[in-house]
Amino acid sequence: MEDVGRPVRVQSLAQNRISTVPPQYIQPPDNRPKSSSTAAASTSSHSRTIPLIDLLHFDHFHSQSIRREIGRACREWGAFHVINHGVPIRLLKDMRSVGLSFFNDCDIPEKLKYSCDPNFAASEGYGTRMLVNQSDDTVLDWRDYFDHHTFPLSRRNPLRWPHYPPNYRQVIEEYSDHMKVLAEELLDLISESLGAKSSCIKEAVGEIYQNITVSYYPPCPQPELTLGLQDHSDMGAITLLIQDDTGGLQVYKDGEWVTVQPLSDAIVVILADQTEIITNGAYRSAQHRAITNANKARLSVATFHDPAKTRKISPALELIGGESSLPQYGEVVYGDYVTSWYTKGPEGKRNIDALLL
Repeated sequence: MEDVGRPVRVQSLAQNRISTVPPQYIQPPDNRPKSSSTAAASTSSHSRTIPLIDLLHFDHFHSQSIRREIGRACREWGAFHVINHGVPIRLLKDMRSVGLSFFNDCDIPEKLKYSCDPNFAASEGYGTRMLVNQSDDTVLDWRDYFDHHTFPLSRRNPLRWPHYPPNYRQVIEEYSDHMKVLAEELLDLISESLGAKSSCIKEAVGEIYQNITVSYYPPCPQPELTLGLQDHSDMGAITLLIQDDTGGLQVYKDGEWVTVQPLSDAIVVILADQTEIITNGAYRSAQHRAITNANKARLSVATFHDPAKTRKISPALELIGGESSLPQYGEVVYGDYVTSWYTKGPEGKRNIDALLL
């Protein structure tokens, strides 16, 4: 049994082998995935996908070509795969393994010991609903998750994280450290790809606040009616994501949803809204979602790198100036942006579009 007053976990519904999804999970017709794309593990009907960038040969002789590749990916997609990224492949496997073990090997009462507070946005712990103050007609995602606060170190308290499997907390800490290093390196490259100094975006973001969210998408009896994660762009600066081999991530490009096929050794880089603001719209945050499937659970791990809530974000002075490059976005306090995102809901990119001048 679940705690009284606690939201029902999607995994509980799936374990009860329901044949139809409850009405609160049914998306409006315009939001539903096309029937041909609901089998997330199937081969995409479109040959194109997000760019793949190999960082192995990032040196004096190849650096310019890699920056050009990154710039093109940021302009055209807002997302790309990186390989030879410096994060141990063993660690990627361990991260997927401990996340899956928590959801599959711990029973619901044990998981509920780590429940997050559903009344506060982005509270740490085990949860299922993304938004706060949801009304009765709010459509829910077919997803459960565990959110970890990992940076700054003053926010990191492993005692709030699962103790099973035994190496869970150790893996999260090691994974967190590696992801922060990679995120900062990528922000340097993204800045340089614009012709700015390497620290341009990092200085605008300030101290990085990092969260790691392990998302679990159980098999869904009616994937054609549901979404694992609704259409949105991420709030912060940059997101680094890994998937399992089931797949289900889609990126919106040129009026259609493109499935991002899983690459086990790669990391998906997703530009978020504050980077779009800082680059004055030169680079766009990626609009993306997750679809479900009827046959197999899916796991993904997203590592978010955000500004402090008190940080004021606006286009970088280095990237604006003159009539041809006027500011395209108004200044925003990041905490206000987060509050809006979690109360109004994302609905694609409506939150950042509201800042357009």
